[in-house]
Amino acid sequence: MLHRESRSICIVLLSCLALASCKVGQDYVRPHLNLPASYRDADSSAFPAGADSTLINDLSWNEFFSDTVLVRLIDSAVVNNHDMRAALKNIEIADQWLKQSRMEFLPEINAEWANITREFRSKNFYSSPTSAYYEETGKTPPENMYQYTPENRSQLSLSWELDVWGKMRRQTESALADYLQTHEARKAIQTSLVASIAEGYYNLLMLDEQLEVARRNLQLTDSTLRIVQLLHEAGEETELAIRQTESQRFVAAALIPELEQEITIQENALKALVGEMPGNIRRQVTLSELDTTDTNELLATGVPLQMVANRPDVREAELILRSTNAQIGVAQAYRYPSLIIDAEVGLNAMMPENWFNIPGSLFGGIFGSITQPLFNRRKLKTAYEVAKLERDKAEIDFQQTVLEAVNEVSNSLVMVKKLKERHAIAEQRVKNNRRGVEAANLLFSAGEATYLEVITAQSNALDSELHLASIKQQQLNARVALYKALGGGWKSTDSD
Repeated sequence: MLHRESRSICIVLLSCLALASCKVGQDYVRPHLNLPASYRDADSSAFPAGADSTLINDLSWNEFFSDTVLVRLIDSAVVNNHDMRAALKNIEIADQWLKQSRMEFLPEINAEWANITREFRSKNFYSSPTSAYYEETGKTPPENMYQYTPENRSQLSLSWELDVWGKMRRQTESALADYLQTHEARKAIQTSLVASIAEGYYNLLMLDEQLEVARRNLQLTDSTLRIVQLLHEAGEETELAIRQTESQRFVAAALIPELEQEITIQENALKALVGEMPGNIRRQVTLSELDTTDTNELLATGVPLQMVANRPDVREAELILRSTNAQIGVAQAYRYPSLIIDAEVGLNAMMPENWFNIPGSLFGGIFGSITQPLFNRRKLKTAYEVAKLERDKAEIDFQQTVLEAVNEVSNSLVMVKKLKERHAIAEQRVKNNRRGVEAANLLFSAGEATYLEVITAQSNALDSELHLASIKQQQLNARVALYKALGGGWKSTDSD
């Protein structure tokens, strides 16, 4: 009899192993992205095909940025920024779910150390008192509130669902993708953080430069005002000349506190990104000392296909697609039969003193069941169809992320190129306006130019120098934007 039962169990297990080869769901295949061979506005002459060049996104921020103050700010932000710290917690949470999913293949074992049951019934109940209990205790059972099935039990129970259709494998596949996705999310946050700090720092240097320009212009306007006042005292200029020159001085003077305010706000914003309270930020270089045409611009940008493997938000979107693809198999498996094996062993006695009487109180059992869902008011089919639609949505999101990434790189490339041209024009404009101020002052001293021409020349010079500082800051930010667009910023020299 026992041999026959063992043979039946073996047959069932072998059948399940055969069915296990029928894995649900489709393995992930990357969708066709229709990527171009190169970026628009990429300077192919600078990056010849087959050249042994370093990709920008392969550089750590320690290598890409040469300013030591900026590098220290980024180093501190990566450790202390609140978004970064929250991202690390998300990784730890996903790691716990991944560990749990890998345990799904194992049986579930529970221990029941002491289950003492005392049920009481009365005479209107359909059954009668437990006679053996009252015989053992030597008592007469009452008509009401008599002992009914007293029990003292301790047991170990095992329940094991065999992964016949690959449901658990798909769950683990999905959990792994979710776990890796949190890593890419952290990298994406770090990439944005590095770019934000660099842009804020360069904006701070621009404000410093503009403040210095405003102060120089104020000194120049003061000098012009003194000359106009002397000429007025000599009867060679009118009161109107003094008032208009003073108005120009007020414009220059008002710019100084405005810029000082913006500097303080920008310093506080950088401190917040670093995870610190408001305070000053020490600078070692000025905006004019930074070289916008350094060797980093000669580094290759690579091709769009490489970006799919390097840019964190693109990889994150693809991992979401992998996870949703695996969830289709999970939803599909729930519609198929489940094979569950249960077993239990323990001690069970009616009388407490016989509880641990071995082998008299021993009991055990093994149970197997195949359960097939038949009608669940369409819940399982709905879950399966929704899982397929979620996968389609994730694919659309992935393709959209890739499209936006390629556009960002193309936009950054044209910004780098055109800002270089604009910077050259702005420099010529500044030189021209400085010569104009010199000429206006000489002519004014010789009485061959009016104070209005001097004021106009000074105003033009101020605007052009402020504009030049802004253009240079935009150049630096364009390089940062290109670095970020290509997926750079999450690597450091200390770790990958």
